[in-house]
Amino acid sequence: MFEHDPTDPHEVGLNPDRLAAIPAYFKTSYLDTGKLPCMATLLSRGGEIALEDYSGTTHLGSGEPIGPHTIFRIYSMTKPITSVAAMMMFEEGKLRLDHDVSRYIPEFADVMVYDSGDKDNIKTRKPDRPMKVLDLFTHTSGITYGFMMQHPVDAIYRKEKIGRPDETLQAMSKRLAKLPLICSPGAEWWYGHSIDVLGAIVEIVSGMELDEFFRQRITGPLGMHDTEFWVPEEKIDRLMACYQKDAETGETTLADGAGKASKLYTKRPALLNAGGGLVSTLRDYHRFCLMLLRGGTLDGERILSPKTVEYMRQNHLPGGQTMRDMGKSTFTEVMADGVGFGLGGSVNTDTIAMQQPGSEGTFSWGGLASTFFWIDPEEELIGIQATQLMPSSTYPMRPQFQQLAYAAIDW
Repeated sequence: MFEHDPTDPHEVGLNPDRLAAIPAYFKTSYLDTGKLPCMATLLSRGGEIALEDYSGTTHLGSGEPIGPHTIFRIYSMTKPITSVAAMMMFEEGKLRLDHDVSRYIPEFADVMVYDSGDKDNIKTRKPDRPMKVLDLFTHTSGITYGFMMQHPVDAIYRKEKIGRPDETLQAMSKRLAKLPLICSPGAEWWYGHSIDVLGAIVEIVSGMELDEFFRQRITGPLGMHDTEFWVPEEKIDRLMACYQKDAETGETTLADGAGKASKLYTKRPALLNAGGGLVSTLRDYHRFCLMLLRGGTLDGERILSPKTVEYMRQNHLPGGQTMRDMGKSTFTEVMADGVGFGLGGSVNTDTIAMQQPGSEGTFSWGGLASTFFWIDPEEELIGIQATQLMPSSTYPMRPQFQQLAYAAIDW
């Protein structure tokens, strides 16, 4: 699996000098200045890898050189994988997008919506309509994240410790149903635990815990052997360190250690975080992207139908709205201008509004520690980048990677 050297860029219409400028840019702008410990970049066209570069080390200013073996925390790049799992269940008739979420998790039948007040004195009302499975896919469920720091509801999430590692996905989802929604389903786009609830539904309808479902139905068949919710002992030395930059002080500190020094990834967690729990490598995630680019199949393994994949990368926001139109969240993993949302990731709807080259229909998403991917079906282009710095909004690395990548196209 990509153990050979990258293909000749000329053969896939890419300029080798401009490709070489991509890692050089990140080295000069981010690594040499001490902003990042490393940067891994991969670019393929037509399924052929034309650029695969690993620059920097596993620790900021020290450590071992990173490489194809390096394991990264991909956080919200877990969401597209969970969404694929849910669509596999859709293809088998085990769920529908128009079903009420309460059909699978009955506690959601009584969910209420924030109306007024602060976290200690909340007034609620009934939602305008029930929460649908589609709302979970598109982050229009009214479920948020506790780290948003912008609304009384996310303060309640923090108080209730939603997302704590010692409870299961289904238990967390049932607790979520007892808390108020931030808005009525379908009304607004809020980044949050929606995909976690979707993952719980996958467990319920499949009869399998999510990690086992992934291994048997997605990561195993696709040969993604380094993609898991934890890192086994024989691989733990390949997990690099993760850092966090304080927006107010500008100080960058260690958030989680490398290898056995990690506090979160050395054993299987109780919470199989469907929205952000996986670790992976660039080569593993490229196989997932390549499966989607090729219409749901890779190396003879059929994961989804081509029509299902085509359906997933259309804009499913109500009335063709964009994330900017509907978005109330102060945080998102992808820029919101000219971007809608499909089933599990963002979808480019207007490249002019995005203010950089690209193709409409491009499907993408990223992770909290500054990982990112995009799939451009028109150009048959896949781009993946990874480092380990939170939050992902610290530097504009994603649009920079894309503008450099599109500049490398010769034909």
